[in-house]
Amino acid sequence: MSEYKKVLSALLESDLDRKIQAVYEIFNHSTEHNLDLTKVETIRIKDPGRPLKPELVRFQGVPKRDSSDLGMIKTIHAICHIEFNAINLALDAAYRFQQMPKDFFLDWIKVAKEEATHFELIRNYLNELGYEYGDFNAHGGLWRMTHETDYDVLARMALVPRVLEARGLDVTPGIQKKFQNSKYQKMSDILDTIYRDEIGHVKIGNRWFSYLCKQRDIDPLMTFKSLVQKHIGHELRGPFNIEARKLSEFSEKELNFLESNF
Repeated sequence: MSEYKKVLSALLESDLDRKIQAVYEIFNHSTEHNLDLTKVETIRIKDPGRPLKPELVRFQGVPKRDSSDLGMIKTIHAICHIEFNAINLALDAAYRFQQMPKDFFLDWIKVAKEEATHFELIRNYLNELGYEYGDFNAHGGLWRMTHETDYDVLARMALVPRVLEARGLDVTPGIQKKFQNSKYQKMSDILDTIYRDEIGHVKIGNRWFSYLCKQRDIDPLMTFKSLVQKHIGHELRGPFNIEARKLSEFSEKELNFLESNF
């Protein structure tokens, strides 16, 4: 069976345990040399496979999070939801853009596996605390951008890893400090793992965005700015984590551009 069919099946799977297991199996098989990457017809996916809960609401309807015990739990749940969405995001990239080189497929399967690991780490911690993933409402902003950029791999690479995931690099250190000064120290340790891996994920997005701009002979800075205006419509939020963005291979020119244009 084509690996693309397997990835699509995992993407549409709504049972959490089966979805995670499918991702690990696809990743383990991806390390073999005889991959079947026969192209298959792609379909637009408005809603990927996910459990009935959490209920998805508008951003304004997401539970307020403060420094109370319940507020901290809600923050942990929100991060868990982000990591779940990131699994689907990576699977969709691997499945949808079949015209890309084999290394593109392998990169995004690796990302999917790491996001699945992040999700399991946080889900298990929620369970230790007496909660389940799905106990609180959430929003689907990360997937919404994934769906909106399914028409072009360039738009996807520009906006999902380089904007939405890179924003995670900007805010994670502050969130970690919040957990370090609480009884939820374990969440800070989990975020260490996520932070290191996410630098690699953004790096993958940067590498393929640069590859595509060179292939199409277009200016990366102006292309990026145009796509931000088209899909986001407002300035990117700062401040930017310059150190982490350098590690994820944003160039000095790009970082200067970010700080002067957004």
